[in-house]
Amino acid sequence: MGVRDLDHGLASSVTAEYGGRVFESLDALAAEVDAVVVAAPTTEHATLGCRLLQAGVHVMIEKPIASTLEEADRLIEAAGDRVLAVGHVEFYNPAVQALLEFGLPPGFAEVHRMGEFSPRSLDIDVVRDLMIHDLQILHSLDPSPLKKLSAVGVNVLTDRDDIANARLEFESGLVANLTASRVSDQKIRKLRVIVPGIYLSLDYQKQQIKGYRLQKGGGSRDLERLDVAIEHAEPLECELRAFLAACRGESVALVTGREGRRALATAIEVCTLIEEQRSAVQAFA
Repeated sequence: MGVRDLDHGLASSVTAEYGGRVFESLDALAAEVDAVVVAAPTTEHATLGCRLLQAGVHVMIEKPIASTLEEADRLIEAAGDRVLAVGHVEFYNPAVQALLEFGLPPGFAEVHRMGEFSPRSLDIDVVRDLMIHDLQILHSLDPSPLKKLSAVGVNVLTDRDDIANARLEFESGLVANLTASRVSDQKIRKLRVIVPGIYLSLDYQKQQIKGYRLQKGGGSRDLERLDVAIEHAEPLECELRAFLAACRGESVALVTGREGRRALATAIEVCTLIEEQRSAVQAFA
């Protein structure tokens, strides 16, 4: 085990606490390990990931997979038969996995992902920083193509969008409304879905799903409580365990490079629509 970081002092403190050693170069690291997690600015994902994959190393890259679709394609091509995973950590939340096990594509979904301002990840907008988690999960719930998309956004404390709302319509008929903010006064992480006769509310933080099921009988309609039993676990640990299992050749639920690219493609489309709408407003003004 080892660490490579431009901040040698930080790398040394990490290895002192958790073991391993500090590598002086990326090539030296790649020569002695089988798998690497790339936790670097998004702009560096493609450069670092491709070098590692071409050296024969399995790679997990923090989300988003890359800055552009072209960079994502470079990573996917470089992977070959090696594992290329993307760190969409919320996908590994036990509540999300429980929801996916229902196997019922929802007809409507509403997502709120809101948090207090932090100087972390200011190299990207709120769509690529926060909303992309839920875009990836929606694509996992319903893999059908997007039919229609609308979006609005606003920058508050940075020169990038800090709040965004998107409305997605899928070919399957699913309609999803997503709101993401990194300038809120409280932390909210919730996903609500409706399938015929069932309402489910997922709380990412509490790792719980609560809901109701419609019961019909004798000419009456009654709501039955539907709470899902979930074994709590740390999503980041689940993510890393899944990555290592995939590296060993095991079949596990994993956000692959292609799935990470699909989430990025939708995020980019959301951002493009926000910019178009902003330009239209400025032109009208």
